[in-house]
Amino acid sequence: MDERYGFETLAIHAGQEPDPSTGSVVVPIHQTSTYKQDGVGGLRGGYEYSRSANPTRTALEECLAALEGGAHGLAFASGLAAEDTLLRTVLRPGDHVVLPDDAYGGSFRLIATVLAGWGVEHTAVHLGDLDAVRAAFTPATKVLWCETPSNPLLGISDLAALGQLAHEREALLVVDNTFASPYLQQPLALGADVVVHSTTKYLGGHSDVVGGALVLADGELAGQLRFHQNAMGAVPGPFDCWLVLRGVKTLGVRMDRHSANALRVAEMLAAHPAVASVYYPGLPSHPGHEVAAKQMRGFGGMVSFTLVGGEQAALRVCEQTTVFTLGESLGGVESLIEHPARMTHASAIGSPLEVPVDLVRLSVGIESVDDLLADLIRALG
Repeated sequence: MDERYGFETLAIHAGQEPDPSTGSVVVPIHQTSTYKQDGVGGLRGGYEYSRSANPTRTALEECLAALEGGAHGLAFASGLAAEDTLLRTVLRPGDHVVLPDDAYGGSFRLIATVLAGWGVEHTAVHLGDLDAVRAAFTPATKVLWCETPSNPLLGISDLAALGQLAHEREALLVVDNTFASPYLQQPLALGADVVVHSTTKYLGGHSDVVGGALVLADGELAGQLRFHQNAMGAVPGPFDCWLVLRGVKTLGVRMDRHSANALRVAEMLAAHPAVASVYYPGLPSHPGHEVAAKQMRGFGGMVSFTLVGGEQAALRVCEQTTVFTLGESLGGVESLIEHPARMTHASAIGSPLEVPVDLVRLSVGIESVDDLLADLIRALG
């Protein structure tokens, strides 16, 4: 679809032309494993087997590429499947990755444990300190991995500066854009080479599907990734793709509400006597606020905070909310609360990425904000 259209229009129409045979305005779920061929070796519309390609998946991949301002999109069975395929495509044994010291625990586990067994080395560093990032590079560094905002400490990285630094050293800048979504931030335009998503989160938006995606501009690398996508086989089914496509249609309006609610929650927490610190880039006190305001349309729906009473107070708050559901994951229309040290980031215990034990992470949903505030105030009290 023509790139001159606005984001919300692309979200509803890109890759989703009405079905030519029926006129259906919603992309059909092509629930098939194989396709009738027009003769031996004669593919019908480019499809032969649904691991290799499926029309519903194609629609999602084209839509995601349009939303991120990229030329190529690839959908996967999960965010970690997307990450694994990317890293095994661009890395070889002996290569080195620079990653954030506050990265998602699953990404850290993949790099520090799974790929380490394959001979890949890594260094964790604070990405807000560009001198430290430069010092972390070695002649073997092939990837600079970035999350902004980061999970779970909501750190903000200057993507333009990191892109320049990586490219001067002939490395790729890979950005996990899951927390922001393409509605709030488009890393490719800021210097990233590849964007990663867990489509489970804001893109799907309804906590009913697991998926992942890669988006990029480089055609040669996209061809290599597509080969490995097929060869490694961690692809989503057509119904999963359809669910993400359905969620994407309302991404813009949902992110506006997530962001507005999260700001109100962060402001309340910052003023509450039981709260020791609040991590939310929308607050002027956040060290990355100015950078976030420059490279993001809004500040997102994720808020983390620590408690004056320490770990036990954090656990008590997690267990006392009623509107906020205690659960892992994020990005759905419903609000979630969790204790990262014991839940999503337990794999980082004992590592440089270990998170504070008094930290609570919120995925602020789109419910009535007054109900969310009252729920947290009761739990904190």
